[in-house]
Amino acid sequence: MPFDRLNDLHLFQDASLLGSFSAAGRKHGLSPAAASACIQRMEEALGVRLFERTTRRLRLTEAGETYLAYCRQALDLLAEGENQLQREHSQLSGAIRLSAPSDLGRNRLLDCLDRFSAIHPEVHFSLSLSDTPADLIGDDIDLAIRYGMPADSSLVARQLAASRRVVCAAPALLQTLGAPSRPQDLTGLPTLTLTTGHGPMNEWRYRDGGEIRSLRLQRTRQSNDGEVIRRWALQGHGFAYKSQLDIAADLAAGRLVTVLDDFFTEPAPLHLLYPGHRLQPARVRRLIDFLLAELSPA
Repeated sequence: MPFDRLNDLHLFQDASLLGSFSAAGRKHGLSPAAASACIQRMEEALGVRLFERTTRRLRLTEAGETYLAYCRQALDLLAEGENQLQREHSQLSGAIRLSAPSDLGRNRLLDCLDRFSAIHPEVHFSLSLSDTPADLIGDDIDLAIRYGMPADSSLVARQLAASRRVVCAAPALLQTLGAPSRPQDLTGLPTLTLTTGHGPMNEWRYRDGGEIRSLRLQRTRQSNDGEVIRRWALQGHGFAYKSQLDIAADLAAGRLVTVLDDFFTEPAPLHLLYPGHRLQPARVRRLIDFLLAELSPA
């Protein structure tokens, strides 16, 4: 017998939050036996066990955790849809979950979100700044800002700005050590390396005579925070491999200069990413339009 999706999804979500079929059943006016039967009906229809049951506790299985994430999205969107016509022309509200690189997040995105909040004060943000790309589906992220094209074809990618990766350093460091004349010179110079959840990014790609090559560098300093790498470069601690957008203000002010520009030409366009299969709530759609206007070049 198929399960009543809407009511049983609410019951499933409440049982996971309360840790009890009985408590969830009471909330929905059901007896403990009826609540347990609803969950069992869901499990039979889905062909998986959603909960591990013992006499002392109730906990989600791995399949249950996965299904709960989608269940929450579905119920959130249904709740959003019930008031959509009224809310389109009224005050937006609710939470938006975002992910962005650390330095771009601190130096550009925070100001954008403040301006959006001034227009829509009832919209709240959960912002994760990390240089390790987030799993939008697994981490339940509404929007992510990332350099480069996403490997996941299920994501919608809207380009915010063109950019490329450059090697940069403080003028004082170049006065002391001299500017490298070829990429191989960097192997004997102090370098600053970003580390992510995938490991150290100590292979810097460049082009030589139309051929793509890479350098494996001995890192003088390393950090998992791109903003730290930028600050170390400003302080003259080494050469950094950065997106041109991240250091645009430093280049314009002369605090940093690029080297080996004829070799390091790898494009790294800035994209706004979001799941393509998910119907976005009005607050998310409004923020997408706002960020496209704010972060794209005029």
